[in-house]
Amino acid sequence: MHDFQYRGDELLCEEVPVRGIAETVGTPFYLYSLNTLESHFRAFQNAFSKVDHLICFSAKANSNIAILRIFVRMGGGVDVVSGGELFRSMKASASPDKIVYSGVGKREEEIEYALELPILMFNIESTQELILIDRIAGRMRTKAPIALRVNPDVDPKTHPYISTGLKKNKFGINLQKSLDDYRLANTLPNVKVIGVSCHIGSQLTEVRPFVEAVQRIKELVLKLRAEGMNIQYMDIGGGLGITYNQEEPPHPRDYARALMKELKEIDCTLILEPGRVIVGNAGVLVTKVLYTKEGDEKNFIVVDAAMNDLIRPSLYGSYQRVQPVHRSDRPEWTADVVGPICESSDFLAKDRKLPKAEQGDLLAVMSAGAYGFSMSSNYNSRPRVAEVLVDKDKVFVIRQREDYDDLIRGEIIPDFLK
Repeated sequence: MHDFQYRGDELLCEEVPVRGIAETVGTPFYLYSLNTLESHFRAFQNAFSKVDHLICFSAKANSNIAILRIFVRMGGGVDVVSGGELFRSMKASASPDKIVYSGVGKREEEIEYALELPILMFNIESTQELILIDRIAGRMRTKAPIALRVNPDVDPKTHPYISTGLKKNKFGINLQKSLDDYRLANTLPNVKVIGVSCHIGSQLTEVRPFVEAVQRIKELVLKLRAEGMNIQYMDIGGGLGITYNQEEPPHPRDYARALMKELKEIDCTLILEPGRVIVGNAGVLVTKVLYTKEGDEKNFIVVDAAMNDLIRPSLYGSYQRVQPVHRSDRPEWTADVVGPICESSDFLAKDRKLPKAEQGDLLAVMSAGAYGFSMSSNYNSRPRVAEVLVDKDKVFVIRQREDYDDLIRGEIIPDFLK
């Protein structure tokens, strides 16, 4: 479900014509629907309402502080993977005791920052990280609450770049080895073992891999408790997919029903880390047609958004639906939708059937709310775009468009070059 629909031939975000927003803020820009964001978050809350749970939105999917604030205001927490995401969470007034810190490469200053707050839990990804956190916590005269991120070696059946639960992936600790690491953690004076964590990948469209992972993690929890460890939290990560093209991912209630069958005898607070499934279809990227080119073998629609704004198609070969902001009865043609970046991989769509475009037309790249702006860059010295939030008939700019001065902020020409 989302709130981007046509009224007549005009595409609206909730009650606001997208064309009017473009005329006010310029293009390109990311556009989000508040109602869709809240509805998707609420769907997760309702799906797991019968069990003790905490929804920690995955900040990497969309880390704008206004977006984070929406979910914090609804009682959610945040899953972070960097000191920067932790900082953003605090700017969004997140409660530290609802923040989990994942990620394979936590730096000392980031660990210190999280311990000072203090956060709910660190998801530990290696033995060396465990030892380092114990040492830092000892120096700060505190105890670090931890879970080990266990790698259950489950095939998530997704793109290899976003698969995280196999033995060959860099994430987590091997399931067999994890028992030894838990025993080590239980002897360390400055850590407190409180949970088990697992995340097998992103954009999963089947329930079965989640069930397999939970089955394996459940066995570990029972073993740890048998050895006297007080496991209070089971963090099962995120990864539930959305519809970009023809995918038919399960609804959160079906996902919840399948998981809760496996967790009947486990008295744990369940931590969930949804990201894409909450924000993906709640956002679009709006772009303007600059030129069209008809070739012998290919047609091209050159737009003002590019791979630096939305890298998923270039990086993963991902499908993003593209549709006109104003529908017309023009004949269809097949074309690549490409940007101004000086790379052949700079495309938003390939071989796509669309109404024949003209200069000045507006296009909406759908399902762009997740891993869109958060993965954007300044490549080719392109200022990053604006972000806009719509609440019914009200429009809010939640990130101003960068200008050229923003591109060189922090850069210095040394005196010897002057």
